[in-house]
Amino acid sequence: MNNKEIGAAGEDAVCQALSKQGWRIVERNFRIRTAEVDIIAYEEDTLCFIEVKTRLGTGFGLPCEAVTPAKQKKIIRAAEYYLAYHEIDAPVRFDVMEVYATVRGGIFSVSRYNLIRGAFDAGERR
Repeated sequence: MNNKEIGAAGEDAVCQALSKQGWRIVERNFRIRTAEVDIIAYEEDTLCFIEVKTRLGTGFGLPCEAVTPAKQKKIIRAAEYYLAYHEIDAPVRFDVMEVYATVRGGIFSVSRYNLIRGAFDAGERR
């Protein structure tokens, strides 16, 4: 599996896990010209914009460390567009889901998840 396939498998696994916990997935891989949000989902009445980071190890640091301030800014920009376009007025949260996984014999398997609720925020939305 290449990195893109591992990332997609991680996102699939996260959607399944969140759905089992009662989250409602409303969109995947939402893109605007300069940004993308991996998963948009409701946890009860809160609309969550979730960045998924899947890693096979921590040799390059923790998965959440890859969500840099520049990446956060792009996610916030995409979220603002999404909220305006769909005329949504709901509580919003920005989460990061770390996925620790293994690939053996071409089979992807999740070792564990780590959901970081409110990993960053947009500050004052305009």
